[in-house]
Amino acid sequence: MEPLESVFGPNSALVEELFEQFKQNPESVPAYWRNYFEELDGGGSNGQHALNGSAGDSATASVGESSGDQGASKSSATTDSTGSVSESASEQKASGPSNDKKPQAVAQTASSKSEPNPNGTQIKGVAAKIAENMDASLSVPTATSLRVIPVKMLAEDRDIINRQLVRRMEPKASFTHFIAWAAIRALQTFPSLNHGYEVQDGKPYRIDPGQVNLGIAIDLPGKDGSRNLVVPNIKGVDRMNFKEFLYAYADLIAKARAGKLEISDYQGTTISVTNPGTLGTVSSVPRLMTGQGAILATGAIDYPAEFQSMSPEQLHQLGVSKVMTMTCTYDHRIIQGAESGLFLQKINSLLNGHEDFYDSIFADLEIPYEPMPPGADTFSALTNGSVDEFEHDRRAIAVWRLIYMYRMRGHGHAEIDPLRQRKDRSPELDLEYYGLTIWDLDREFYCEGLAKKEKSPLRDIIRLLRDTYCGYIGAEYMHILDLQERRWLRERMESTANQTELSKDDKREILHKLNQAMAFEQFLHKKYIGHKRFSIEGAETLIPMMHFLVEQAAGEDVEKAYIGMAHRGRLNMLVNVIHKPYDQIFSQFEGNIDPGTIQGSGDVKYHIGMKGSHTTAEGHTIELELLPNPSHLEAVNPVVAGAVRAHQDSMDSMDAKRKVLPILLHGDAAFAGQGVVAETLNMSLLKGYEVGGTIHVIINNQIGFTTLPVDGRSTQYASDLAKMILAPIFHVNADQPEDAIHVMKMAFDYRQKFGKDVIIDLVGYRKHGHNEGDEPAFTQPGMYKEIDTHPPVRDLYMKKLLASGEFEKEELDALIEEFDSLLQSAFEEAKKAQNVEVTQDHFDRTESAQAERDAVPDTRVEKDRLLHIALKMNTVPSDFDANPKLLRQLAKRYELAQSGERKLDWGFAEALAFGSLLMNGTPVRLAGQDAERGTFAHRHAILHGTDTDQQFIPLNHLAEEQGRFTPYNSFLSEFAALGFEFGYSANRDESLVIWEAQFGDFANGAQIVIDQFISASEAKWGQNSRVVMTLPHGYEGQGPEHSSARLERYLQLCAEDNMQVMNLTSPAQYFHALRKQVLQSAAKPMIIMSPKSLLRHPLAVASLDELADGSFHPVLADPGFEKGGEHSAKIGSVERVVFCTGKVYYDLVQARQEMGADDKIAIVRIEQLYPFPDQDVKAVLEQFSGASSVVWCQEEPQNMGSWGFLAYRFGRLLDGSGRELSYAGRDAAASPATGQLKIHLAEQKELVETALKG
Repeated sequence: MEPLESVFGPNSALVEELFEQFKQNPESVPAYWRNYFEELDGGGSNGQHALNGSAGDSATASVGESSGDQGASKSSATTDSTGSVSESASEQKASGPSNDKKPQAVAQTASSKSEPNPNGTQIKGVAAKIAENMDASLSVPTATSLRVIPVKMLAEDRDIINRQLVRRMEPKASFTHFIAWAAIRALQTFPSLNHGYEVQDGKPYRIDPGQVNLGIAIDLPGKDGSRNLVVPNIKGVDRMNFKEFLYAYADLIAKARAGKLEISDYQGTTISVTNPGTLGTVSSVPRLMTGQGAILATGAIDYPAEFQSMSPEQLHQLGVSKVMTMTCTYDHRIIQGAESGLFLQKINSLLNGHEDFYDSIFADLEIPYEPMPPGADTFSALTNGSVDEFEHDRRAIAVWRLIYMYRMRGHGHAEIDPLRQRKDRSPELDLEYYGLTIWDLDREFYCEGLAKKEKSPLRDIIRLLRDTYCGYIGAEYMHILDLQERRWLRERMESTANQTELSKDDKREILHKLNQAMAFEQFLHKKYIGHKRFSIEGAETLIPMMHFLVEQAAGEDVEKAYIGMAHRGRLNMLVNVIHKPYDQIFSQFEGNIDPGTIQGSGDVKYHIGMKGSHTTAEGHTIELELLPNPSHLEAVNPVVAGAVRAHQDSMDSMDAKRKVLPILLHGDAAFAGQGVVAETLNMSLLKGYEVGGTIHVIINNQIGFTTLPVDGRSTQYASDLAKMILAPIFHVNADQPEDAIHVMKMAFDYRQKFGKDVIIDLVGYRKHGHNEGDEPAFTQPGMYKEIDTHPPVRDLYMKKLLASGEFEKEELDALIEEFDSLLQSAFEEAKKAQNVEVTQDHFDRTESAQAERDAVPDTRVEKDRLLHIALKMNTVPSDFDANPKLLRQLAKRYELAQSGERKLDWGFAEALAFGSLLMNGTPVRLAGQDAERGTFAHRHAILHGTDTDQQFIPLNHLAEEQGRFTPYNSFLSEFAALGFEFGYSANRDESLVIWEAQFGDFANGAQIVIDQFISASEAKWGQNSRVVMTLPHGYEGQGPEHSSARLERYLQLCAEDNMQVMNLTSPAQYFHALRKQVLQSAAKPMIIMSPKSLLRHPLAVASLDELADGSFHPVLADPGFEKGGEHSAKIGSVERVVFCTGKVYYDLVQARQEMGADDKIAIVRIEQLYPFPDQDVKAVLEQFSGASSVVWCQEEPQNMGSWGFLAYRFGRLLDGSGRELSYAGRDAAASPATGQLKIHLAEQKELVETALKG
């Protein structure tokens, strides 16, 4: 049987001690050792003999430090002329096939002492075995090479690496790691250093083990306080990358310190590394046992002796590096001195940064920087006895440029991606880009107050800049033009190195919110397998971020926060931020209907909004509202902005914008891809739309459904769009909740101070597919292989808290278990909840008849009040620099009002409507492209000075107590502009809110808002709005794009009395419709096909009496046949009844007059197309029951306009009368109108003739 020394080498002493322990109590040693000893001992004396045997052919190394007595080892080393080493071989020869004999010198010494020395102490146990190993090592003929190696490069790159590893809670890298790794790399060039020597059948052999098994010397404390040295090995280290080696090394050390090393950990060492330099030893020649080719030893790291008395400042100026000695003791039978010397030379080259040594390590560890560049110090402190001022200035400027570029480009090096997929690195942060070297790191440079210092060593400058800009937060703010903003952000970040001070309670709350977020998602995943919930997993940090934002906002007297977001994470937001009861969510998953939430047709649970509140521990309360949102990503953004502005406008406070907070949560693909995002950002600083800044959070899971960023955007970041408004952008790693909360606090403070938008790019990942039933690995297998093994942020943060020593594991476990119990209780409650039985009422979509609707409100206004308004709105201050031409128009308007003539045009009637509402205290908001003047110059809501910048709004000067009139020219947008007005009106029901399109078909760009909000918000979410859309519409030969407002689209959306659609023909009708919209109890959107040519049409006029005493009429009968009309006695002679809507009425009237058929043809206008006035239409049909023809006339093509909507409704009313509705209008067409005026006129003439003549 092999002796222990031949198997365990220098570790045999430890093994023997374990064996003694085993003999006393077999259960006292680990199972793998117990099994080994039982097999070895065999129950007899063979094992005992083996344990007491001699060293034999050891395959491991002894790492005991040499006493320095070179005669004892029979080997020596002398330095050659190159500074390397030349070696003289041991005079001792190999002892033949068996190496069992002790060296002769030792044997003689032992035999010469027959009597014990009274001053001696017997060496026992482990120490005795080490002594035996040292004796045995003398049988190996060794030589030693020595080299002095500068460690400047090693120390600097190690510092960079360890700062990153510590931040990530990964194992740190010691000097030994890099030295050993350099040796492993060098073995690729000099593999013979890894070979062993063996005698087989009396013949010497060189043994190539086929892999590198690196022995690591580990100093362990013994039970008696002594120190023990063990040398386990890392096997196959040459097949690892540096990260694998780092972890294998850490695992081996952990096993050794825990006493869990196994037999296999000691076997098969091929080369060893020991570092007695940690004890201060400058140089060492370790012993080499049989079986391995070499052992490396490193000495203490220090300045060369001749420099050790110099001051640090002098050393830094001279560029003196610390050094260490390295020795390579090798088996001279198979390795020659030149090989060993060249091997050390190779290690020296690698440790000094050549052959991309550190580059590969940085790449393996995913360090977001370049390693320090190798090279000599090029700075001459003194030239000819004086400072080289040019070189000094060049370097000072270089450092200033470096500081600037860290502020500008540092974000590119920040570790913001939990999956570490980023590859974007900027050479502008490298020292060599500026002609600086590692030798400059300890030299002082001007830094303009960085860290409150005027000058600092370059090392400290870079360290602060990296901590601030290249940690887990990447800040982009240097594009901001405002110096005050930039300075505030810079000082805020650099003064704290972008770290926040958190109390123990804060950290506990972070973990609590992370656990709420994660546990809720996992609970749903287990209980409702396959259900869509659009999990937030991978970005759970959003929940503590929102919690701390709400806490901070409440503490600073913010009264309400409005939140807009898409479906991802919405359920989590509802329960963990808005405080919706968990059992209500579970009930929805159970399929139960909550009778308190039934509203119209309803919507899926991850679209619905909710109002809630949050009260802080200090007693501050903030109202919260998560607005409902359709699946159309980002569509809610302008709606939130409008709701916030409405709330702010309703407050009697100079601080309103600080009191109401908008928060928008985005997806990364949607933020970059959806145009409404840019539109909403663009409105953020405009007078008519500003809300004091919005806090944007991009929930960046680095994928859009199945589309990767490389296919989804052309920009570097999803957030780059926000630079258009010069907003600061903070990228933050979603696995680092403390950093995310720091960013959120800074974002809120910035918003409150500067009143501008701020963007947080929370970079995480998506745990599952787009929904939980989707398999993402089909399209992103590599990404999801990484995600599947990535620990959740809650577990990472808990690990960090435990490592800090602030918390006990039991305390944190209790917090988690408590929440699990809460979820289970809520789940059981949901199971018990009574389900509401679905009845016909839940899906009955029958629309009301006219007789069932609320009566039209009284919209009359006292005539004197109208005259007062007319006077005030046409009067300007005496010092106002008004346009004389405009003043004449205003004067004429007032004269017309006084005269009582029927000459009031559309613009004047609108102004009187606004004024009458304002006098009643109703706020009026009007917005649209060129809405202040009016596209067709018919409004002039704001008067401008001729030679000055004066502005005057007459309607804001009607009375002391009145509502406020706010007309705004909107930005050139439809989607966001209309969305804003919808949100505004929905949140300010008492106001009149009008969005005016420049031309009616421009509203096409806002179709999502029309489809998802205006027409359906009440049915889906119970969200009401009184918004008015005025859409210029009418065929006047202006071509396809400016003729039709696409009336048919609005009519197609009409159902369940959801909105009002009108095509008005009279200023009086418009006056009363606007007043009706405010005064009626039901809040419904109003869509008006507003006029173009009718604005100045001589027949489209009204009298003051019609406004004062009239009312709104859904249907306008032919006035000639009304009571007192010119043809009222000839109703029975009417042959044809022509129904129409809008401008074509005046064309029909003119043609009828030219035909002389005024008493034969009745022309009836349907002013309100929806809700359909069936009762009024039926009354007209009965009035002209003798007419043989009933015609619908429209300007639009047959597949457009009102025909498709009205035909079947008329059909029902005509059923049984023997009459049918015929069509007079343009043929169906692909385009709304012709582009040729002549063709238009011909078509118009034909459709009018068809309507009147058939």
